[in-house]
Amino acid sequence: MSRIEHGRLTVVQHCEVYRHADQFAGWPANYGLWIWDEEVVVVFAQGRLGAQGDIHARDRAHAFVPRQARSFDGGLTWACETFNGRTPGGRTLSADEHVEEALRAQGSIDPGQDLSMLRYPVDFLDPETIVLAARTGIWGHPVSWFYVSRDRARSWQGPYAINPMGLPGISARTDIVPLSHHDALFMLTSTKSSGEEGRVFCARTSDGGTNFRLQSFLMGEAEGYAIMPASVLLHDGRVLTLVRRMGGGPGGWIDTFVSDDLGLSWDRVGYPIETGYGGNPPAVSILPGGSIALIYGYRDKPYGVRCRISHDGGSSWSTETIVREDGGSPDLGYPRIVMRSDKSSLLAVYYFNEYADRERFIAASIIHLPI
Repeated sequence: MSRIEHGRLTVVQHCEVYRHADQFAGWPANYGLWIWDEEVVVVFAQGRLGAQGDIHARDRAHAFVPRQARSFDGGLTWACETFNGRTPGGRTLSADEHVEEALRAQGSIDPGQDLSMLRYPVDFLDPETIVLAARTGIWGHPVSWFYVSRDRARSWQGPYAINPMGLPGISARTDIVPLSHHDALFMLTSTKSSGEEGRVFCARTSDGGTNFRLQSFLMGEAEGYAIMPASVLLHDGRVLTLVRRMGGGPGGWIDTFVSDDLGLSWDRVGYPIETGYGGNPPAVSILPGGSIALIYGYRDKPYGVRCRISHDGGSSWSTETIVREDGGSPDLGYPRIVMRSDKSSLLAVYYFNEYADRERFIAASIIHLPI
């Protein structure tokens, strides 16, 4: 097992989760990652490699279907599985922007017919219950929903409707802050008044996911977009949300927001964290001592994955530490992270490439963070 020292951070091992020649596997941040002791499940999208676009080398004439992978040793080895949740429209899942119009779910969905109402409230504090948020696209009037699993992702119930809350469209990715058994904040993205993506907002459910109400927007409509939040409930009761940003240029960054009233209002704190050309979403985890780990893909040379630590609730961040920098192009990142059962290491799962003209694959890194 190789160990690469980078200051205080130690990358214990890089692992392959799912990799096949001529395939494009990507975007764990759009789906989810969960852990129970040594058992781990990640959901991602699988399509075909295609011509290199501005960033992505995907075949837009081929549907991106949901897949999942499972590990029983804390992320060292993995086996691929079928995602058995019902996909509205029967086409792609949370990937309309990556396929031709004929393959998109949006336009083929009738929310009243294709989305169910929740029969049994979600217990957000039950460690055996997980929720996966999903959507059609990111522009115009996207429709969103969620799935529930109570058997460690062996079966998925749903899709269950997320009511539109008077918004033009909702693009849901999994970012949930549990407050009590049936009370939770869902951090989501709305399209802007122009129909473009995106504007992050906070929704709240107090009945286990049957109904959602709009709490607040984190910021006004701005140039570019604010999308793909990643949130945690801090030990002092504040909510910390990091947001992927772009606007006014090719480079992206991450902004930090804090709420001390459970999402009714927000303050932007700290300073922007640069993520390179095209931007990349954050993934966050609270460490046992109360510090916060942030992982993100970096899309300027050297392409790779990076980490920062905050010891003050997100008001400031450490200098970045390299998790890896062997990427072949900017077509990488979109991480998810979980704390491993040893409570002294993180598991980061993301999509990656080693060569610009070869497959995109799902990879994982085990990262030791001295606490």
